[in-house]
Amino acid sequence: MHDGVDAARHDAIADGRDESPAERADRNWNEVLQELRVLQTGTQILTGFLLALAFQPAFADLDAGQRVLYLVLVVLAALSAIIALAPVALHRVVFRQREKRAVVAYGHGALIIALLTVALLLGGVVAFVFDVVVGADAGLATAAALGALILVLWVVVPLMIRMRRRREEIG
Repeated sequence: MHDGVDAARHDAIADGRDESPAERADRNWNEVLQELRVLQTGTQILTGFLLALAFQPAFADLDAGQRVLYLVLVVLAALSAIIALAPVALHRVVFRQREKRAVVAYGHGALIIALLTVALLLGGVVAFVFDVVVGADAGLATAAALGALILVLWVVVPLMIRMRRRREEIG
């Protein structure tokens, strides 16, 4: 690397990558897009499942509580899709405006919120199915177990890895 111009081209994040801030933003945006694709696929499957239920003959047999839960799940499915698509919409609006870093930051936040809505959606769909098939108690128990698993795999384990990495960097 040359002094002066080349040194200013590269950001100060020491992660072994030789990239400019713009290149880092492009790479991070591609990572956000990949995560959005994974999230969107699962959400679309759950949404399709939910929407198809309303047109099944057995839907008329649902009690009032099950209908409310169903409608909450439909709203959660729509919310998760809207939130997950928000970074794409922002990207379209600010395209070629040199706002990639802001788009990446917005995408990161939107993905965190979308993951929360999908976690609620997953637990809710399973609770709904168990409620209809076995009973409300089984639905609540299964949703609680899945919620705990999501909390461990999506929050606790990643935070432990992050803390371990920070300890390694310090020590």
